[in-house]
Amino acid sequence: MMIVGLLVIGFVIGVFVISMGGGGAAFYLGVLTAIFGLDPHTAAATSLVTALPSLALGAFTYYRQGKVNVKLGNQMLLAALPAVIVGSLVAPYIPQTIYKWVIGLILAGLGANILFQKNGGAPKQQRRWLASLFGVLSGLMVGIAGLSGGGPIIAGLLMMGLDMMDAAATSSYVLVFMSLVGALLHLTGGAVDWHAGLGLMIGALGGALVAPHLMTHLTSGKFANYLKPFMALLLIGMGIKTII
Repeated sequence: MMIVGLLVIGFVIGVFVISMGGGGAAFYLGVLTAIFGLDPHTAAATSLVTALPSLALGAFTYYRQGKVNVKLGNQMLLAALPAVIVGSLVAPYIPQTIYKWVIGLILAGLGANILFQKNGGAPKQQRRWLASLFGVLSGLMVGIAGLSGGGPIIAGLLMMGLDMMDAAATSSYVLVFMSLVGALLHLTGGAVDWHAGLGLMIGALGGALVAPHLMTHLTSGKFANYLKPFMALLLIGMGIKTII
């Protein structure tokens, strides 16, 4: 029964995070620590490795649909990947309480910005430095805590004027490479628990197959106008949850 539960949980997470452009490592971390009681290092390594296949599948499907903004994605990666490495090196020296407050406030602030942002997004001349800024924020989240870093990436892309589907697609593309680097770094501090991770991984792959097609229908129908406010409120909720 446990494997069935993991498959179902993985499927739901896969659908949600690929639709919303997040890697889902925070959700995986919650399952791995709450249900399996894994230590932080093992849970971080397992969550990132577990998220990788579904992220790659989702990003590839979006790319075939022509929804990935490769130029902005690569700009974010150039800033994010060094930040992942730096974050992993300084992680042992950062008190968890301080980290939680900083990340929580950043996520809540990004959500509020998206919620009250005017249509059109940031001017094109500002996109390059914004992409770098949000790449660094995301990379630090991956390196320090083993999170996917999807919150700052999706928020930054929405603030730069991408629609929800293009933002989710480009975020998935960025997070594939970030999660790969993060997984390799965190594997040095904790082994992957395949007993817990394999079921989640297989379920998430199924969810990743469904998500891009689901987003195509949602963004072309009456729900399109609600996706951006939903993501804004989700980021605010994630920020508050991180703090408390």
